[in-house]
Amino acid sequence: MGVVLAILGVTIALFVTELFRIDFTAILVMVSLGLLSQFPGLGNLADATRLFDGFASNAVISIIAVMIIGAGLDKTGLMSRVAAAILKYGGKTEFRIIPIVSGTVGVISSFMQNVGAAALFLPVVSRISVRTEIPMSRLLMPMGFCAILGGTMTMVGSSPLILLNDLLVTSNAVLPADQQMESFSLFSVTPIGVCLIVTGILYFMLLGRWVLPGSAMKSEAGSGQSVRDYLKKIYGLKSDLVEVVVPEGSILRGHSFSDIMLAHNLYIIGSYHRGQKWFTPTLDTEVEDPCRLAVLGRRKVIQAMADDYGLEVLPELDIFAETYAPTVSGVAEAVIPPDSNMIGQTARSLAMRKTYGLGLLAIHRGGETLSLVETEEHEATNVGQVEFQAGDTLVAFTAWDNLTRISRGRDLVVVTSDYPRDELRPHKVAWALVFFLIALGLILFTDLRLSIALLVGATGMIATNVLRIDEAYEAVSWSTVFLLASLIPLGQAVQNTGTAEWIAFQILSLLDGWPIWALQVGLAVLATGFTLVMSNVGATVLLVPLAVSIAVAAGADPAIFALTVAISTSNSFLIPTHQVNALIMGPGGYKVTDFMRTGGIMTVLFLLVSLTVMNFIY
Repeated sequence: MGVVLAILGVTIALFVTELFRIDFTAILVMVSLGLLSQFPGLGNLADATRLFDGFASNAVISIIAVMIIGAGLDKTGLMSRVAAAILKYGGKTEFRIIPIVSGTVGVISSFMQNVGAAALFLPVVSRISVRTEIPMSRLLMPMGFCAILGGTMTMVGSSPLILLNDLLVTSNAVLPADQQMESFSLFSVTPIGVCLIVTGILYFMLLGRWVLPGSAMKSEAGSGQSVRDYLKKIYGLKSDLVEVVVPEGSILRGHSFSDIMLAHNLYIIGSYHRGQKWFTPTLDTEVEDPCRLAVLGRRKVIQAMADDYGLEVLPELDIFAETYAPTVSGVAEAVIPPDSNMIGQTARSLAMRKTYGLGLLAIHRGGETLSLVETEEHEATNVGQVEFQAGDTLVAFTAWDNLTRISRGRDLVVVTSDYPRDELRPHKVAWALVFFLIALGLILFTDLRLSIALLVGATGMIATNVLRIDEAYEAVSWSTVFLLASLIPLGQAVQNTGTAEWIAFQILSLLDGWPIWALQVGLAVLATGFTLVMSNVGATVLLVPLAVSIAVAAGADPAIFALTVAISTSNSFLIPTHQVNALIMGPGGYKVTDFMRTGGIMTVLFLLVSLTVMNFIY
């Protein structure tokens, strides 16, 4: 027990100081347990033959499967549509996005494992972050915390609540007839869960500005900068991408895009008419009203043109939001090599938009940037009529899948390297949904083990080529897998050596003689502490019998004391040992201190709200 307590102390210290990466710290803990168990008298620290069983545990396999399912849904473009819908109705501010995303995930996690709900929404939050330029760190923690809170909404929302009724039956066997406890129904805990989710959302809406980290590592999908920032930083071009509405009867009818671009020093890089969209349409395309145009240029220039012709400039992209999202398209650079067929040609003569799918924005040549958009150093230039030379760097707006195709040819050497190379498969959306629903149905309506149910969905998506097997491997966050699998032996050591039971008895003996409400608070705090260093299932199995005994001795309701333990084991916000926290730590770029700062307040709020509602209702 002394060795286990020492390992616990060192582990928490390493987590807080982050001397090593947190997943590597977990591996060190696992290896240390294996080595120490070989010394005389320490054999029950860990069974060396089962030290790595955590990698095959139900929880870890479930996480791997749900990551693959989430990647499959994202590969079809479905998650991008969800993100677009959230942005459409929620706007682009934290204050409006957080309640929509967090509330949705909270409700979903009340019927499926909270880590599954969080994993499914990771790509959605990534898309929203890229489009709104809100750091992932400002969105992922509210989503993750509400996924954990959502597990308290129903009796199937978390493993401790699923176990609770079985533990009550076991406890009833030793209780007298007049103290028998009734089982909880599916929605018995719903008022508690609803209040907790509302509390979590209000917490981040009102205090998020101060408690959430300000920045984070960029996600892979969001590695590029916005068009405006990129062009300004690299080429000094002050440009915005806006959507312009051309009304019916406009005087622009019949004018070509080329004429409009040259007359106003801007770029038309997209058009929409009668339900059809064109990406980088050819320059000889004529305006057909009513329509919408995606225009790149200086905002004041675009607004002046709109005022002259009676057009409307929308405050943000609407119809073009998905098409011109940074995950789909953006600014790219390509160099013309000496043997290119483009040398001596112009963008106009090559029909560059039609041939290559590139909307030419500028030519960088000999330290000078030629562009239709006027800069402080250079006047506007009709780049469509400039003859290309070897060594020219072309700056163009393009869809990323076009860039992948161009990179295989010899006319251009693509310089841009950090663009998303994902090949979307929208035609597979039906298969993805079928296997997602099959997995969900198996979870909700059968007794099949969670990991098997989720693997049915994951393998089904691979078998139907929604995802290739290599893409499935890439979809898994292996740092999360190693973090969770490596900490499982520590939780087992805490329980197997009697350390957890000893700590529980020591603390509860101090509470002997306290009023009933104080005993309940003590149990809630104890369950909260245990779930940070061991599995919430282990904490529940250990503490529920103790809670029932204490309640009976103190004359309290044993069922409520047992429920207090099962609810409080979801109060896991202080350190990233919970599966959801481990899942979001990497993509959010969080440190352990971020969880301690933000999760510390959430932990206190959880205790206050859960205990208050529990006693008010029951």
